Amino acid sequence: MKYYIVSDIHGSPLNLEKVLAYFDEDGDYLLLLGDILYHGPRNPLPEGHDPKRVAALLNERKEKIMAVRGNCDSEVDQMVLQFPITADYQILPFDGYKVFITHGHLYEEGLPWVSKNDAILFGHIHIPVCERENGYLYLNPGSISLRKLDSAPSFAVLENDQFIIYDLDKNVINSVKIK
Repeated sequence: MKYYIVSDIHGSPLNLEKVLAYFDEDGDYLLLLGDILYHGPRNPLPEGHDPKRVAALLNERKEKIMAVRGNCDSEVDQMVLQFPITADYQILPFDGYKVFITHGHLYEEGLPWVSKNDAILFGHIHIPVCERENGYLYLNPGSISLRKLDSAPSFAVLENDQFIIYDLDKNVINSVKIK
């Protein structure tokens, strides 16, 4: 399976279209880590803000999307999205480990569902992260629309136990083997 991972779209289709072109070539599932349509009261309006266009682009791929709820997602967003924003987290089983998927605004430590062999995949901070700390693997694809700390707009791919963060030209920013 090849998972494309996107977080913090915040209603901007500009870079989403680029990532979806890559996904359409060879992706099996698209994991959305929250903050899909709305930019939130603390963020500036992203360039090209068009939540209806974002919804349309994603709805075209609804059978291949798994999404978790972010702090800027609401019930009204679910009314225009044709795939479920399921909950605050999901757990995906892999070969011998799990990937705990969340937006990142609720679960910061003390995750009873995660062991030291598992990976924690989150969004929220808009900064690409690929690091091991205290035996845990923390993975964040960054944001494709509202980047922070001079990070490039980015997304990630998870395939064959390899987590790779890419910029929008598909240059590797960072990578790690999960197992």
